[in-house]
Amino acid sequence: MKKWMDLLREETVAAFVEAGYDAKYGMVNVSNRPDLCQFQCNGALAAAKEYHKAPLAIAEEIVPILSKSPYFEKVEAVRPGFLNLTCKNEMLAAYVNEMAAAAQFGAEKAENPRTIIIDYGGPNVAKPLHVGHLRSAVIGEAVKRICRFAGHNVIGDVHLGDWGLQMGLIITELKKRQPDLPYFDADFTGEYPAEAPFTIGELEEIYPYANAFSKTHPEYLEEAHQATYELQNGNRGYLALWQHIINVSVSDLKRNYENLNVTFDLWKKESDAQPYIPDLVQYLKDEGYAHISEGALVVDVKEETDTKEIPPCMILKSDGATLYNTTDLATIVEREKLFDPDTYIYVVDKRQGLYFEQIFRCAKKCKLVPAETEMIFLGFGTMNGKDGKPFKTRDGGVMRLENLIAEIKGAVYDKIMENRQMTEEEADEIARKVGVAALKYGDLSNQASKDYIFDIERFTSFDGNTGPYILYTIVRIKSILKKYEEMGGSYDAKVSSEVNESELPLLLKLVGFNEMTQTAYEEKAPHKVCQYVYELANAFNSFYHETKILAEEDEAKRAGYIALLKVVLGVLETCCDLLGIEAPEKM
Repeated sequence: MKKWMDLLREETVAAFVEAGYDAKYGMVNVSNRPDLCQFQCNGALAAAKEYHKAPLAIAEEIVPILSKSPYFEKVEAVRPGFLNLTCKNEMLAAYVNEMAAAAQFGAEKAENPRTIIIDYGGPNVAKPLHVGHLRSAVIGEAVKRICRFAGHNVIGDVHLGDWGLQMGLIITELKKRQPDLPYFDADFTGEYPAEAPFTIGELEEIYPYANAFSKTHPEYLEEAHQATYELQNGNRGYLALWQHIINVSVSDLKRNYENLNVTFDLWKKESDAQPYIPDLVQYLKDEGYAHISEGALVVDVKEETDTKEIPPCMILKSDGATLYNTTDLATIVEREKLFDPDTYIYVVDKRQGLYFEQIFRCAKKCKLVPAETEMIFLGFGTMNGKDGKPFKTRDGGVMRLENLIAEIKGAVYDKIMENRQMTEEEADEIARKVGVAALKYGDLSNQASKDYIFDIERFTSFDGNTGPYILYTIVRIKSILKKYEEMGGSYDAKVSSEVNESELPLLLKLVGFNEMTQTAYEEKAPHKVCQYVYELANAFNSFYHETKILAEEDEAKRAGYIALLKVVLGVLETCCDLLGIEAPEKM
């Protein structure tokens, strides 16, 4: 199904060509002055220079041609050369009816689907998720859903950190606390226990303790480095312990991510890339991409056009040790072998921009990926407290993500119980969904690259540009439709071409849905979905307050309103699904 804007552009392009002007000047945009017109074409202003004519004169030539179009009720040339366009209500209604009958409300899937890898997790095992993991998870999940909606083959990877010093620290501390475990007996040849010798709670206490202790005890830190080395070189007992750490951590991580309605297709780890490192290093040496600099093996990635310093990409340290660079490049090698992606998207803190610039350049320069492969760094800003500083707990610590979710759920629960009559169990379930929506929408409604203030009062408000407001609108529509069914109404009717004043903004917003989803995909911008869904919800609520829907005595008119509500509900729910937000049945 063609986008509404494309249909209008076809009309204006044809008019410019018929008048003897280049087709490029027939572009149409949504008007920034809705009080004057719905859409606008500024092509006459641009054409004036090329054709040496006054812009208004060109616009006035276009008016009589465009006035013959079946789409436009009114075409007007205004100084200094704008074309103001107002569409026919029957054409808007016909398009919305076509949307209602089409898959995805007419949003077309890509003709040539791309394989897209999205790297959007990055937690370390043995550590709890904290607020610093929120943005990567919710932005990455939304981008994954938007790309899938556009028809692409999308693979979401959590990419766990599981192969660094934290493993050595945990092993060292376990050995100190439980030295008799078989994992530390070099002569043990039997089967190791199936159950882990620790719970997730114990594991989450062990790591911070060991990390803090190592900072003041150099001999302990050296022991942890040695344990890390032995793990990475195949120590049988340490590998068994490492697997326990993975199993216990992943189980807990999945539970926490699921609480956010975030899922991954792959639970790959840093360690999965390790087998690819030796061949990668040898390849970089053999092909002359890497050279020794101050004892380290590096690849120069600076380009002549650079205006700022881009350091070399280090592959091996002077002692031969690998780095994150090495692992990330080896992960790219692995992904090329397993998935042959057309696009890579890394959803990471924007402060890592330089690092990923080095990685991307190295991957391209060294031909680890084809030249045409798209590599996107989707850097996000920080979530700050009301003081403008990175969000902390009241005592100044980093808040665990599950505590943040519980806090916002509690705030929603209190509001529900203040204003609604329902059981505690029912309120708890609604508060869970609405709380997650409040948290995710509060994040996603901001442009990803920008910092934002976490304001629990504003995020949980049932008014304004918030998740609860969007969900409340959905619940309101569901309630109207349920009452209509109870009245014996049917859904056979279509949206009427007899449009009232409050209905028109709703139709105009609906016809922009397909354009919005395409833009959100192209720009990898969930905030575009938020902006649209908020404006659509506003348009509906204005319509609701100004129109007698169920009380309308004209049965045909009432059925037309209901047909419109069905489309609005479907589009609102689709947008929420793109954001990873779930609506309750009532609030």
